Amino acid sequence: MEKKKRDNRVVKNPIKGNSYPIRLNKYIANAGICSRRDADELIKSGQIKVNDKLVTEMGYQVQNTDKVKYGKKLIQPEKSVYVLLNKPKDFITTMEDTHDRKTVMDLVGKACQERIFPVGRLDRNTTGLLLFTNDGLLTEKLTHPSYQIKKIYQIELDKSITKSDFEKLNDTINLEDGPVKVDNAAILSTDKRTIGLEIHIGKNRVVRRIFESLGYEVIKLDRTMYGPLTKKDLPRGKWRFLSEKELVILRNLS
Repeated sequence: MEKKKRDNRVVKNPIKGNSYPIRLNKYIANAGICSRRDADELIKSGQIKVNDKLVTEMGYQVQNTDKVKYGKKLIQPEKSVYVLLNKPKDFITTMEDTHDRKTVMDLVGKACQERIFPVGRLDRNTTGLLLFTNDGLLTEKLTHPSYQIKKIYQIELDKSITKSDFEKLNDTINLEDGPVKVDNAAILSTDKRTIGLEIHIGKNRVVRRIFESLGYEVIKLDRTMYGPLTKKDLPRGKWRFLSEKELVILRNLS
C-alpha cells in the first residue's frame, strides 16, 4: 500500500500572513500562548497535540489543515495586535489585581478583541511608554537581554546631583543583584535635578535603584523612548496602534 505523502505546499494564512508548513513552536507563539522559547518547553513536556497525537519533536512542522491543542484547548494563530500606551501614574502593570487596584488593562482592555499582554513592566509610580501585543516572538525579542533594546528615561530627583555623582553614572554601578552600566546620561535642568538616562538593561526597578545607590530619591520617572518608539502625539493615559513603519523597524532590530 502506497504511503500517503504529507502535503508540503506553501499556503498563506489569511489572518497572520504565515507560510506553511510552519514550526510548531512558532505556531504556538503566534497564537499568543507564550514565547517561542516557552513553547519549546510545552512541546518537550508533552502538553501539545497535533491532530490528537502527542508531539514532543523539536522542529515539528505544522500544516495549515492541522489542529493543534494545548491541553484541551484548540489554538490558532490570531491577528497580531500592537498597542502603545503612554502610562499614567498609579496604574500597575498586571493583567488583573486581587486588591482591586487600577491596572494598565483598564486603559487598553477595549483596544481590541484579541488578548494582549504588556511587554516588560513599569512600576506603579513610573509613567511613559509601555507596549502591548499578542505577538510572542516579538515579545521574546524585545525582552531578551541579547537584543539590548534601548530605553530612555527622564528622571526628577529629590535634590541636585553633584558633579562627582553624575560622573559615576559613566562608570559601572554595583547593585545588590550585580553590576549595571548606563549607556548615556545628561543633566536636563539648571537646578541639576532632572536627568536623562539611556540604558539597555531590563532589571527590575533598575533606574530607581541606580540613583538610590548614589543617595538620591527618584521623585518622578518617565520612560520617553522604548526602542524606536516615542511618545510623540501620544498624551498621558492614551494609547494607539503601532504603524507599519514602526513594526518593520521593531522586527528588524538586532
